[in-house]
Amino acid sequence: MFKLLKYDDFLEYDEASGVYKMSSEQAVRDETEKFKWKNAGFNLLKDWRLYIMLVPMIFVYIFWKYMPLYELVAVFKQGEEVEALDRAWAGLENFKYIFGIGVYKGNYHTNLFWMAFRNTFILSFYGLLFGFPFPIILALFFNEIRSNVLRSILQVCVYLPKFLSTVVVTSLLLALFRGSNEAQGQELGVVSRVLVAIIGSDRFRSEAAGGLFYSATYFRVLYEISNAWEAAGYGSIVYFAAVISISPTSYEAAQIDGAGKMQQMRYVVIPNILSTVVIMLIMKIGSLLSVGYEKLYLLNPALDQQGNYEAATVVSTLANALSSGENTSKTTAAYGMAAEMTNNLIGMILVIGANAVAKRAANVSLY
Repeated sequence: MFKLLKYDDFLEYDEASGVYKMSSEQAVRDETEKFKWKNAGFNLLKDWRLYIMLVPMIFVYIFWKYMPLYELVAVFKQGEEVEALDRAWAGLENFKYIFGIGVYKGNYHTNLFWMAFRNTFILSFYGLLFGFPFPIILALFFNEIRSNVLRSILQVCVYLPKFLSTVVVTSLLLALFRGSNEAQGQELGVVSRVLVAIIGSDRFRSEAAGGLFYSATYFRVLYEISNAWEAAGYGSIVYFAAVISISPTSYEAAQIDGAGKMQQMRYVVIPNILSTVVIMLIMKIGSLLSVGYEKLYLLNPALDQQGNYEAATVVSTLANALSSGENTSKTTAAYGMAAEMTNNLIGMILVIGANAVAKRAANVSLY
């Protein structure tokens, strides 16, 4: 039931004069509500240059983010001969096919999807477990360097891999870890040669041109190491900005209390950057299952006859392969869309859950 509002819900009784008067807080709220749109227009005119700068991004989101959503309806359609949006309605049949539910149990694309989903989760989990702390450690390390020149040089060195092309990075990695191929006159890569000298094993003398990257045993390890090398330096910028924003008086107070470097880091630095770490962790969890396909296409192991990969196939690469018509069936585009949509929905659930947990546990959240 709705509550019946009375005048004393908005007014206060003044015992001295014996009349009801509006409180100062209510008067401010009424004044703000009365001139809300006027104030908004005034702020818009005052900062019109900033709002003009938002126009290109608005167009980007409209044309590249929201308008393509209309095409997602094709995932609920079926048919082979006509355009995706003109096909007959199929409901969730494409999802059932991908998941192997009912009559679709054990089909070829189901096995592909679950293999790709498993690889996606493994690569993402390892990246979160081992790659997430590296930028924080780097930021703490940079904060302890007293020479501005030395710190600037080191920061440029660790930021550089992020600005290299993916093709350049993958070509460099394949060259360093390549195997030997006497027929083609190809010698061992530098890193492979060092490993052979240290371990004394011929397993690194692979006949495959990619060397260790063509091995399912070593692929994930090398992939995570290369990702950490690429992203750790650039990712440390946010944490370093949070570290240098800490007031010097906090360090001085800790020093007066007899705290050493490690104690200052534990009781001063980490508590002050904890909110930033939590926010970045939530965003990282949100993209946990979003593994890009560009680098994996360039670093994939040897192909089998079906064009599948043993350790490098993830949902994004599978969806791209199905949608681009690399298989014989004309209906595989819908299966690729169903796989990618499932991946994105799980990512959305993860970020909502991580945000709720962080809000309840640490009172820090994205929204």
